[in-house]
Amino acid sequence: IELPVFDREPIMREFLAGGMGAHTRAFIKVQDGCDNKCTFCVTTVARGAGQSRHLADVVTEIQAFAAAGYQEAVLTGVHLGSYGRDLQNNTTFYHLIQAILDHTAIPRLRISSLEPWEIPDDFFSLWQNPRLLPHLHMPLQSGSDKILRRMARRTSRASFRQLAQAARAAIPDLNLSTDIIVGFPGETATDFAETLDYVKEIGFNRLHVFSYSPRPGTAAAQFPDQVPGPAKKERTRRMIALGKKLSLQFHQKYVGQSLNVLWETAVGADNGGLRWAGYTDNYIRVTAHGPADLFNRVTPVEIEEAREDGVYGRVLHENVIRAA
Repeated sequence: IELPVFDREPIMREFLAGGMGAHTRAFIKVQDGCDNKCTFCVTTVARGAGQSRHLADVVTEIQAFAAAGYQEAVLTGVHLGSYGRDLQNNTTFYHLIQAILDHTAIPRLRISSLEPWEIPDDFFSLWQNPRLLPHLHMPLQSGSDKILRRMARRTSRASFRQLAQAARAAIPDLNLSTDIIVGFPGETATDFAETLDYVKEIGFNRLHVFSYSPRPGTAAAQFPDQVPGPAKKERTRRMIALGKKLSLQFHQKYVGQSLNVLWETAVGADNGGLRWAGYTDNYIRVTAHGPADLFNRVTPVEIEEAREDGVYGRVLHENVIRAA
């Protein structure tokens, strides 16, 4: 079953929509399916219960990508936090990440998306290894406890706040992004205002905003109190505007700093030469002018300008940065 864009993982949304990453980032599906039954989500209908790949198979695949010259591996799955539960051998997502760091030479390891529950207390200690990149996408969906319950999300304002604080305390320069669904059935103007305030409080660095639309076979499609289209449209506009503001504020912190960038594609050319695009460790999109051979290299860049959708910089030198 082909999934709508919302139901795809955040990094894959961009990649499938013409984003970058071919032969620089390897997308490794380590898990599929989901045992949770969020009332808006078609994933359980489309993909069934959670299924995990064996740890050794994942490690072997990433070893092959590293040997082929890939700079980064992205771990993908519908519910990564549940990894290993079906294997019945006490393997967890923590163990998988540790094994990849211990037994592969991949320079950069990234997690695609992590549901904000079933995360062990010591999970963020994994980021003591600098090869695990400081970027977390944790889908919140709503900042209203009432709406979270209607969605059957296994989180709350209080628990998500605690998780975000723990992650930021353990991971320097963390880029924390999230998904927000606007106009879920039963969402009042007060509920929406509560979500706006909560998003500001957490200070997400990037928002993926979606206007709720019913999916056949899901519980929410049958809920009463569906939000009228014009109200959803206006709320979506306001949430997107907030997301752009938060992203710009996050990017402005790095103006004048040097960041390491994995260059992925040439996006054009002008009087300054070739224009390249790539991503920092913490998943900020960078554009800069550079030579013809930047592809799949990691170089330092001085950030000169912040924008809502990323930053512009200057390549300091062309020496490749090696992972620690």
